[in-house]
Amino acid sequence: MVRADRVDRVALCGRTKTGWRPGGQDLITEPDDVTEAMPVTSTTASTAVFANLTGNPWLRFAARRLGRLLFSVWVLVTAAFLMIHLIPGDPVRAALGNTAPVELVEARRAALGLNNPLWQQYADYLRHLFAGDFGTSMLSGMPVSQVIGDRLPATAELAGLAFALAVLVSIPLGLVMAVLTRGGRRRPVELAFTSGSVLLAVVPEFLVAVGLVYVFSVELGWAPVAMRQGASSYVLPVLALALGPASVLARIVRVETLAVLQAEYIRTARAKRLPDRRVYLRHALPNALTATITVGGLLLGGMVAGTVLAENVFAWPGLGSTIVSSILAKDYPVVQGVVLVYGLGVLLVNLVVDVALALLDPRSTIRES
Repeated sequence: MVRADRVDRVALCGRTKTGWRPGGQDLITEPDDVTEAMPVTSTTASTAVFANLTGNPWLRFAARRLGRLLFSVWVLVTAAFLMIHLIPGDPVRAALGNTAPVELVEARRAALGLNNPLWQQYADYLRHLFAGDFGTSMLSGMPVSQVIGDRLPATAELAGLAFALAVLVSIPLGLVMAVLTRGGRRRPVELAFTSGSVLLAVVPEFLVAVGLVYVFSVELGWAPVAMRQGASSYVLPVLALALGPASVLARIVRVETLAVLQAEYIRTARAKRLPDRRVYLRHALPNALTATITVGGLLLGGMVAGTVLAENVFAWPGLGSTIVSSILAKDYPVVQGVVLVYGLGVLLVNLVVDVALALLDPRSTIRES
């Protein structure tokens, strides 16, 4: 005998088993074989793969960062191209001087392609850049890529050593100052640290460089005044570039460490009677470095640009002194090439910082996505 509340249904995706609950109110259906009625096709598989790819936060992070980098590079290249066209007057006449013959000026303009339409000049400029051709110096006649290749290692050494020194000094100093001054203790030490760090942070690099030269080269004679002459010649330029960023990073490390030391997991680590060294180095410091890496990347980008002033103070044979001499001599192809190198350096530093932050804290990547 069949109950009146039993209902037999045929599901669209396959056969169903019918059933009932006491009272005859709910129908329970179970598919016997769904896969028979829903075969997997190539379109379904490709859609599933695409959904998995687009749903991956790391892939979205990489695509977003790559898109930003490419757009920033395009803006940089376009600005460098327009630089020579935004200069009032004739840049070739300004570079060769007012006494240069007209035939020489016209020949140089033709060689640079300045007589072509603007869109054609832009297309030629991009084509040469993709081929690794930055142009030719107006004064020396040398390829700009060769000039940059000869001067870039000196600038990279100077900026890299200065950044390494700033990191090696600021992180331990900020951690120690946070431990010593936590909870409002040792007010004089805190006041001396904050005052000194603010003073070093606001003084421009070239003033620090001049002061170092006067004290350690002119008065004491401990280091050479200028030029790149052995290991001792690196000391003053590296110090001039590193003192300001090191003071800023040390303050950031101290503030972040003080905030981390108030967290619950630090109290839990102390309750477990872990050694202080382990609490500070294994638990507190890694969690305090996120903001430090962000600020450190910004400072490194500024440090690369700051080499221009330091190199001119110490007569350092790098890109900084090259771009200043090229601007004074109105050698615009060299200026364009050096500006591109500095801009690409800053963009790559920002990209490395973003990747480092994503690796240290993957949750930030997921939240941003």
